[in-house]
Amino acid sequence: MTTITIIGGGISGLAAAFEIERQGELAGLDVAVTLLEKEARLGGKIWSIREDGFLCEWGPNGFLDNKPMTLDLCGRIDLTNRLLRSNDNARKRFIYSGGQLHRLPESGPAFLKSHLISWPGKLRLAGEFFVPPRRDGSDETLADFARRRLGREALDKLIAPMVSGIFAGDPERMSLTACFPRIAELEQDFGGLLKAMIKLARKKRRERKAGKQVASAAGPGGILTSFAGGIQDLTDQLGQTLKGQIRLGTEVTAVRRLADCWQLKLADGNVLESEVVLSCAPSWALRQMTRDIDTGFDDLLEQIPYSPMNVVCFGYQRDKIPLDLNGFGYLIPRSEGRSILGTLWDSSIFSHRAPEGMVLLRSMMGGATYPQAIDLSEQEVVQAVRADLKQIMGIADEPDFIRVFRHQRAIPMYLPGHRDRVVELNRRLDRLPGLFVSGNAFFGVGLNDCVDASGKAAARVIDWLQTR
Repeated sequence: MTTITIIGGGISGLAAAFEIERQGELAGLDVAVTLLEKEARLGGKIWSIREDGFLCEWGPNGFLDNKPMTLDLCGRIDLTNRLLRSNDNARKRFIYSGGQLHRLPESGPAFLKSHLISWPGKLRLAGEFFVPPRRDGSDETLADFARRRLGREALDKLIAPMVSGIFAGDPERMSLTACFPRIAELEQDFGGLLKAMIKLARKKRRERKAGKQVASAAGPGGILTSFAGGIQDLTDQLGQTLKGQIRLGTEVTAVRRLADCWQLKLADGNVLESEVVLSCAPSWALRQMTRDIDTGFDDLLEQIPYSPMNVVCFGYQRDKIPLDLNGFGYLIPRSEGRSILGTLWDSSIFSHRAPEGMVLLRSMMGGATYPQAIDLSEQEVVQAVRADLKQIMGIADEPDFIRVFRHQRAIPMYLPGHRDRVVELNRRLDRLPGLFVSGNAFFGVGLNDCVDASGKAAARVIDWLQTR
């Protein structure tokens, strides 16, 4: 029997453990999987907290159904019947700019009528058609790409808020190819984004007649999907499905190579040995654990910073909010000078997120552009969020329900050159037989990305066991 130890009980570790057991059984291998999690609960950043009739997501609130990874996983663990798709009104998204909320346009005519972008900004966007593609093969920041192809106003009012909403990151420091590889591919394949939109729209019309579907110019959008009990239903079900051992409250402080196995030193002083180790821990934790072996990881892992984040949930009686909440929520450009990055109208996105007659709002504060927000007191956080909601949504009353969740290291930020660093990381792992890594620090921050990377990591483990 081969002993396999997985470090980290978030979605990456849980999905990897499940896939190793599943793929190992299909391959006829006898494997014993042990999952170690330093916290007293499974799930990592995934945590659905139900209090006073409200369901607050501590971290992510769902995944997009446009890719098969997570949906396939749900099918394998008998969770499909609990899937919950977001309400149709969640398709309406807004940007707060110039003192008002602007709905993001979803068509050419709507874009022309929108007051979010000025006419000079619209003309500059249209001029993207004539911007030559960059062919030198080098990575660039999201901000440099947006300024080069779309203009400064589009960067400020469209791209930067989107980046803060997805990554809590700073577009001036983030890699285009690592964060939005599809967009980088469109420029290379079609010569520009507008050219890609036109050609893909034509292709879609042709293939629609044949009953086929193709990606949109910006990549398939998908519908935000969760579960009746919150996104934690996924990690809970994975934990219950695993056949191997799960050890909570078990922190790994060091990983060392022995003659024929790996040795894991634990915070309580105990030592474990395992033939295979798969780390699904954050990059900073992996860096600390591997200091005692000559991996060469240190210089690579230190270049993956994390953005801090406060998640603030407010519950209100519906009649206290003067704004129509028929939508997903809004993001805020940094130039508006507000404290928060944006607010999701959670009870409008998914049903049963608030008691009858009440609503749940979830605001994000901090990120790479406002990291000091993590050090504010809870009173300061609440006051700042209330001030922003009053300014933006006209809410004057105190919330009936308040919860503040803090993430010192919320989301990894992929700097330029990230993909090359991951290639180099894998090259160095090849010299360390039996040691593997996965997780959102390397292969994508979204839930689908994590599940996909875990499946691939499991396949690498099984392949190694079969060929060693």
